Amino acid sequence: RAQARGLGHRHVGTEHLLLGLLDPDAGTPATLLAEAGLTSDGVRAQIRRLVGEPQFLTDADAAALERIGIDVAAVRAKLEESFGPGALEPDEPPTRSGLFGRRTSGGPFGPRAKKVLELALREAIRLKHNWIGSEHILLGLIREGDGLAAKIMVDAGVDLARLRRTTEESLRAAA
Repeated sequence: RAQARGLGHRHVGTEHLLLGLLDPDAGTPATLLAEAGLTSDGVRAQIRRLVGEPQFLTDADAAALERIGIDVAAVRAKLEESFGPGALEPDEPPTRSGLFGRRTSGGPFGPRAKKVLELALREAIRLKHNWIGSEHILLGLIREGDGLAAKIMVDAGVDLARLRRTTEESLRAAA
């Protein structure tokens, strides 16, 4: 969720899970992904390239306002001068109670991200593990194979089959 919020996105997608796995605190997946040539900055740049920056107006809206003489850039600058940077960014969703009364915040998980988490559980079961770790989430990302994270990895030249093998080997070595 923090990765999605950091990019100004309301929903958590596979790309945000990938960014989370690149965090050094994610353990082995961060090392394996770095060895495969991925960096947080590089993945963020790819997400921005593929998804674009969040906008408070569509291009058509901005063009319509320009046609009637409203300088959108000047309006934005004046609003941020008066109300602070990011004044036009959407508010963070309210914190709500989650499962078992835990507090949660941020946008919901998208369908592909939910699928990755389900696949992470299946990977843990397949490997006869009674826990789900970041390695299982990486295996779930690889197995899902169609989300933005998979596209970013493949476009960066990552061999997903090899990454799966090295992830499974690291799990066996840790056992």
